[in-house]
Amino acid sequence: MTELELEAENKAIAQEYKELLRISYQTLTTEDKKLIRKAFDVAVDAHKEQRRKSGEAYIFHPIAVAKIVASEIGLGATSIAAALMHDVVEDTDITVDDITKMFNPKIGQIVEGLTKISKVKTEQDVSMQAENFRKMLLTLNDDVRVILIKIADRLHNMQTMGSMAEYKQAKIASETLYIYAPLAHRLGLYNIKTQLEDLGLKYTEPDVFNEIVSKIKETKQEQDEYIKSISSLISTSLNNEGIEYSIKGRPKSIYSIRRKMKAQGVTFDEVYDKFALRIIYKSEPSDEKFLAWKIYSVVTDHYRPSPSRLRDWISSPKSTGYEALHITVMGPKGRWVEIQVRSERMDEIAEKGYAAHHKYKGVGSEEHGLEIWLNQLKEALESQAANAVDFVEDFKLNLYSKEIYIFTPKGDIKSLPKGATTLDFAYSIHTDIGSKTRGTRVNGKLVPLNYVLNSGDQVEIITSINQKPTIQWLDYVTTSRAKNKIKNSLNENTKKIAEDGKEILVRKLRHLKITLNETTTNELVNFFKLQTSLDLFYRVGIGAIENQKLKDYAAQKSNTLVNFLKKPFNRAPNVKPEQIQKNEISKKYDLLVFGIEQDKLDYKLSTCCNPIPGDEVFGFITISEGIKVHRKDCPNAISLQSNYAYRIIPAKWIDSSQEEFRATLNITGMDSIGLTNDLTKVISNQMHVNIQNISLNGDAGIFNGKITVIVPNNTILKRLIDNIKKVDGIDKVTRIYQN
Repeated sequence: MTELELEAENKAIAQEYKELLRISYQTLTTEDKKLIRKAFDVAVDAHKEQRRKSGEAYIFHPIAVAKIVASEIGLGATSIAAALMHDVVEDTDITVDDITKMFNPKIGQIVEGLTKISKVKTEQDVSMQAENFRKMLLTLNDDVRVILIKIADRLHNMQTMGSMAEYKQAKIASETLYIYAPLAHRLGLYNIKTQLEDLGLKYTEPDVFNEIVSKIKETKQEQDEYIKSISSLISTSLNNEGIEYSIKGRPKSIYSIRRKMKAQGVTFDEVYDKFALRIIYKSEPSDEKFLAWKIYSVVTDHYRPSPSRLRDWISSPKSTGYEALHITVMGPKGRWVEIQVRSERMDEIAEKGYAAHHKYKGVGSEEHGLEIWLNQLKEALESQAANAVDFVEDFKLNLYSKEIYIFTPKGDIKSLPKGATTLDFAYSIHTDIGSKTRGTRVNGKLVPLNYVLNSGDQVEIITSINQKPTIQWLDYVTTSRAKNKIKNSLNENTKKIAEDGKEILVRKLRHLKITLNETTTNELVNFFKLQTSLDLFYRVGIGAIENQKLKDYAAQKSNTLVNFLKKPFNRAPNVKPEQIQKNEISKKYDLLVFGIEQDKLDYKLSTCCNPIPGDEVFGFITISEGIKVHRKDCPNAISLQSNYAYRIIPAKWIDSSQEEFRATLNITGMDSIGLTNDLTKVISNQMHVNIQNISLNGDAGIFNGKITVIVPNNTILKRLIDNIKKVDGIDKVTRIYQN
């Protein structure tokens, strides 16, 4: 570069720095400005030799990110300084310790969090990418500002991707739409979310994007005139009422227009609400609600509203903190128009999300929805979800889900994602309440645990200290919080059974003159074709490994000739020792079940997608070949599900060793006081078996009863029958095979 060009570049850098201080949303003190200047000097020096793909000096990128952080997200001096240095550790010899010494531990921690995210490689398959997103979200445990600065970094990268190769553009854009846009949405950064979505569309579907952009330009003049005609009429009435306000007309985002075209199967011209009017009014916090409804009254005096499309987020704010009154009215020329009514405070929260929420923290006494969400997210991240893909999918589901509002028996309001069940509600109150839920009442009526809630329902949870979560509960809930809590409870229960199983195994092997040690454990895991030692102990605990099988193992072990002949072939164990030592139960998907009742039916695996155990599948009832099983992502799945929905049957692979069975017992004996209590004590408290149904009749001192129980296997059932026979007064216990 020539000296003149270098001088011009330095001037431009200085200009950008001044602009950064000028546009800051928060008021910066002299100390703040000193901190930012110091960070700026460190960044300029660190990146002095670097240039971007476009040829410009690299320092323009950190300054641009800091400007987004300062102005659009509205964070303070600490975050602005961290944003200026977000690439310093990754790209230069400066370490996190150096930054901590030069500045303070908080800035060091944020820069370290940003460096960890940068090290995440994205050239991998989905599961690795999902695991990386999970690691990225873990930085929330340190400081939410790490994610906010990362979103700003991603926005600037998206704005300056022109010089990149096409395949890289598409990849980064897909990743943005997959996780960054939903994150921005959930953190209340609606402007940034819109920009990320529009830029994401620009690089993933460039033709569609360009077509919509050109159509918006073509119709701009007509749209402006239409907005003007509506706003001038409303303005006159608002002025007469003495309300201080401003009216803005804004087009809907390109991405949302595209989404509507796709969802409704219409062309650009057939999308009616392509723009919205926003009325922002000045108000004291105490008058906000009153004035919002006064403006509603003024608007609806002129235009007929659609009652079904009225959204009152002032009385019940969204969990992102968003507050507004949305009215959809029939405007001139028979077109629907959305009008958003917000106070200046509400508008700031809608634009700045997290930062504005902290500014107005004192306004309103209730805990902010965003705070609750961040706490729940931290909780979800801390609980060890086994599968990163499931975690990210659940997480995304809860990012974008619409909300419903549920009342507690005392009249408090809780917000839950649409589609949530009564069991989700129980877990949203407290884990202990969720885990001990025995039944639920909605609007005073008893309903099942998987009852789907509607906005306005009042829910009462009935608990019992003896209740424990079962594997079926995972099918009853939709929120990731409830799923994680149930999985954790099941894992704890499984580990407890495994501990008991280990003790039982030690006793049984002692009878066979075998000591349980690491070698024996490894041999048993391989003998029973299992994966881990916990698998072995758990199956002994539930009675899935019978005495005869252990005798077979002992016979093989003591038969030296067999051992001698087998030795050359079995030098290496089937399962690696480190795998055996893993403290987890592995899933051996070996049984396919159908329908809600998990029936075992005859089936064939379809050749078009060749499903294997563990795949997500569904059953299709054919005319001549019975049930054919297809993968959910089979090329034929969409046409089968849309054309023959009535012939689709839900299906899933399960681990047969962890399946539960229903058995009905017939019991007779002499009637006595407290007999029912004694029976339930033996079944539920001593044996920990669930009773599904119980009916007892007494006649002239003799009683007859039927009890239906849920058991994991035949061994447990036999043990249960033996224990029932020991109850005083019981004469006979027989199993009924025909209900």
